[in-house]
Formats: sequence, structure tokens, C-alpha cells
Amino acid sequence: MRRLVLPLLSTLLAACATRPAPEDPMTTSEFVSEVRESVHRGNDDLLSAGLGLDGLRAKAPAFADASSPTPAELRRRAIHTSWNGIADLGPLGGYGRIYGAVPAVPGLEYQAFARVPGARSPHRVLLQAPDAFDARARCLVVAASSGSRGVYGAIALAGAWALPRGCAVAYTDKGTGPGYFDIDADSGVALDGTRAARGAAPLEFEPAPMAGATGIAVKHAQSGDHPEADWGRHVLQAARFGLAMLDRAYPGQAPFTPANTRVIITGVSNGAGAALQAAGLDADGIVDGVVALAPNVHVEGTRPLYDVASEAAQLLPCALTDARYDATPFARADGAVPSAWLARCAHLRERGLVDGGDRVVQARSAIERLRAGGWDDPAIETAASSTRFDLWRAIAATYAASYLRATPATMPCGFHYAAVDAHGAAVAADAATRAAWWSDASGIPPGAGVQLLGGIDASSSADPTASGIDCLRALWSSDDAAARVLRAAVAATAVKLPRAGLPLVVIHGEADGLLPEPFHSRVYVAALEAAGRNPAYWRVPHAQHFDAFLPLPGFGDRYVPLLPYGYAALDAVWAHLADGRSMPDARRFPSRPRGAGALDHDALGLIR
Repeated sequence: MRRLVLPLLSTLLAACATRPAPEDPMTTSEFVSEVRESVHRGNDDLLSAGLGLDGLRAKAPAFADASSPTPAELRRRAIHTSWNGIADLGPLGGYGRIYGAVPAVPGLEYQAFARVPGARSPHRVLLQAPDAFDARARCLVVAASSGSRGVYGAIALAGAWALPRGCAVAYTDKGTGPGYFDIDADSGVALDGTRAARGAAPLEFEPAPMAGATGIAVKHAQSGDHPEADWGRHVLQAARFGLAMLDRAYPGQAPFTPANTRVIITGVSNGAGAALQAAGLDADGIVDGVVALAPNVHVEGTRPLYDVASEAAQLLPCALTDARYDATPFARADGAVPSAWLARCAHLRERGLVDGGDRVVQARSAIERLRAGGWDDPAIETAASSTRFDLWRAIAATYAASYLRATPATMPCGFHYAAVDAHGAAVAADAATRAAWWSDASGIPPGAGVQLLGGIDASSSADPTASGIDCLRALWSSDDAAARVLRAAVAATAVKLPRAGLPLVVIHGEADGLLPEPFHSRVYVAALEAAGRNPAYWRVPHAQHFDAFLPLPGFGDRYVPLLPYGYAALDAVWAHLADGRSMPDARRFPSRPRGAGALDHDALGLIR
């Protein structure tokens, strides 16, 4: 791989010289770094960094020097992590056999740090330009990462669909990502993924110096920017960046503009929510079509993620002690109800949040409270996995800190992030742990050697997380000053509806236990229909949120993957844009559980 650092000014002047001012893709104030170009051919391609499907299924590639990996090693491992964080690559899942493929796609990458107006911290933007770009059907797919992942976080959806067919792909980490800042070492992540000291290079995230502070600063939680409110702007900025870099990748075909290049936006989960935000903000008509899978989308007047997640963190551990979940994957530990979940029932009863004098009645009371709030039974059952993995607390702590614009020293409810030793005590991270954050971390601890610590009286009972969760819930349900600030920040994430006639497919699994369909896609589609729009809403029975969980024993038997429907929707939107075919109708697929064997095509209910 070669590295060419391209001066920002020349990049922008070249773009301006080939298009009228109104279509100028970006302005100098939007960049905070130079543009890094890299070549990816031979054993280091765009789609899998040379790993291929077999390499993606194998263990993560090792670093030659664990404490000082090269940019190429970091990129390869980041792509491996991103694929395995989103797709079911297990032997029974059918990837590469029933749907999807990972061919070698040579080409170029262009990467930079960009900043939306008013933001303190940048977001990372990246364009993948395949050598076999289809000049006759100019196509740019734009995707934001799912969850809080790094810039390659949508590669298994956007890259896998677009690159083999000759489309370019522009990505953004939407102001989140694993660019953790080590306060002890005073270092962060540079543009090439390596670690750099404060002041030595532009960094993905660089909090203000804090005297006496220790631990780790996480960008999503502690950038001070409330990135979720800007996710749509991040996506539109990535689209403009992509068009500008296409001029550079294919100068003989320049200029690339929204008028002569079809732009499709897609994403999964938070990335899908960002896509829908972008569609609602697209006043300039950049976007030609949208495909959103399991979107975290907030419609004004409905329940947002923080409300649902903080409630789930409180109530689900008790609800899942009910005997009806004895055979539910992850609802039991070695065949028994986790003791902390039993203690949660007693804790909730003491606080008046559930009724009943014994844990059987208390569990049923918790279930009824969830149902009354809009949860349905498939989502409650599938949410056993999110509950067992402690995702609700991790999500609520991160989002609360972001909404309150917290610093590492002012996270709500006493939470903080740090590396830990074998006994769980906070320690300074070692060089090898730091080096792998950018490639390995999901953007929300715990993971990659970083833990979420703290919470009020976190170790004072048989249910050590209860007090911290109560505090996080109170930030939504109380009326103190912090709660009012948090609710106002959540209100700023409400989506605007896209322009009439925009080709749009929304896909959601009916068993989604992280972003339950009634709180997200269903209310968004209802808002569209109330405004006279006609979206294609695809509902998938027996699909849940995490395709990457499907290889887990006993879990994938019950579900089908969601990615095949994303690829099919992108096919349909492209056929509409390129060939004039009709947009697909709304539908509910006749899917069925995969079962104990390998996935077959009929289980998906998709027309061949």
C-alpha cells in the first residue's frame, strides 16, 4: 500500500474548478485533516482487505508487533471486526451460499476527518473507489456505521452490495467510533488508525486536558457534541465528500455531481437511523433512494431509544425470571435464573415498580409493565440476549453522557471508562491494548480491554448494577435539571420526513429485542403514511437485531438473518432508479426459523 497525503486546498480547488458553485461538495471549514489516499490491490482489496470469506470467518489477523501495528494491519483487522460485528458468517448461516459474496475488489480509498458546522470533534469519512467502477451507471452508495462502530462498520451491507457491481461507497462513523483517547498516555487515534500523542497529528477525538484525570475517554459519550443530533448531517457530508473524491479517483469522468451520479443511502440500526435523518434533511436533493434496516429512528411524540433502553435495563432482568423463558437462549445461566435477576425483582418491589409478594408475581408484573409500555412478546423474549450481555446499561450510560455533553470527569451516575486488571480494578492501559482499540472496539464499552465502571453504590447488593440503572432511568423519568437537559437533547434527534416521492424501503425484524419494531420502524412508517407517503415497509417474522449473534448455540435456530432483505431492497431500489421498474410494495415475508441445520433459501421467504 502506498500513502499519499493530499493537501486540502488543492483537493477543494480541483473540485471547484469542475462544477458550479452551488454543487461545490464541501468547504474548507468542513475539513480538519488532509486527505489520505491508499491503494488496495492484490492481497489487500477494498471489500475484505485480502482476507476473503474464509479469512473473515477465521480468527482476527494478528499484528506482527502487538504494541505498534502498521496502518495496513489495523485496516485489515478493522474490516475483519466490522464484518463479524454485523454479518452471520457462521457455518450454518448461509453467507456466500444462500446470499452474499466476498469477491476481491481492487481499488482506491480516500479518507479524511471532517466536521459538521459547530462540532468540536470531527467524524471520519472514507470513500472506496473500485477499479471496475461502472462509468455507464454512475453510482455512489453512502452508509453510516451501525451502533457506535468505526468507519468500516457498514461494509457488510453497503460495501458487499455496491463494490462488486461497480458502485463506489462513501462511509462515515457519524461522530462515534473507536477512536478512544487514553488520558493516562495523552494519546489518541490518527487518520491512519495508529496512535499519536496530543498535538502530534490531527486526532479522531481529542478531549481538553484535564488535570489529575485518568482512564479512557470515549468519543460517542464524551465528545461534547451530541453526535446523534447530527447523524443526518454526517451522512450528507459523507455523500459530498464521496462525490469530490470520485473526481480525484476517476478524473476522466469528472465532474461527479448529484445530477449525474445516483446516490443511495443505506445502513443498519443506528446507521439506518442516520440514513433516515439524512433523507429528512436533504434539501438539495442529493439522495436518490434509501434502504434502512432496523433503524434507530425517533419520531416526535413517540418513545425514543433512551426511554426504552433505560426501562429495559430496569425491568427486563426481573421479567425474564418468569418460567415461560426457561428455554429462551441466554435467559438462564447453567440452567438457573441468574441470582442478580432474582435480586432485581426484590429491588423493584421495594421501589414500588412491580407488584407482588413473591418473585413469580413480581416477574409477571414486570412483563405487564413492559407490555403496557408497548413491548410485544417476541421482543421481550429476544431481549434476553441484550439483557444477559448487559447492553442496556452500556447503551444508557453512553447515551446519557452524550446527551448531557459530559466530560470523562462528569459522566452521569458516577460512571467512567478504564482498562482493568485481572481483579477488575482500574489500571493504565498497556501499549498493546491501546493499539488495538481502533481496529477491535465497537465504540461503546465494555470491550477491547475497556470497561464501564462505577454507578452509584455499584457493589452494595446482590444486584450490583441496580443503583446505577435506577440513576440512568431517573434521568428520563424525573423532573430535575439534568433530566430536562437530557430530554431536550433526545428531542433534538427527532427525524424529519423526507421529500415526497423519494424511493424508500424500511426493513425490520418482528423479533427485534434491541430496537423493537413498535417503537421505531412502525411509528416512522405510520408518520410517512399519515403524510401521504408510500414507503415500502418490509416486516420480517423470525428476524431479530443482531445477525452476528446467529452463530451462537441455540440462538440462530430460532431466527433468520436480516442482511439478505437489505441486499434485496438495494436491488429493488437500483432497478427502480436505473431501469425504471416499479418500487416494491410493502410486505410481510413468509419467513420461518432456520432450525438446527443450515439455512436454506426457503426459510427467508424471498422470491428467487
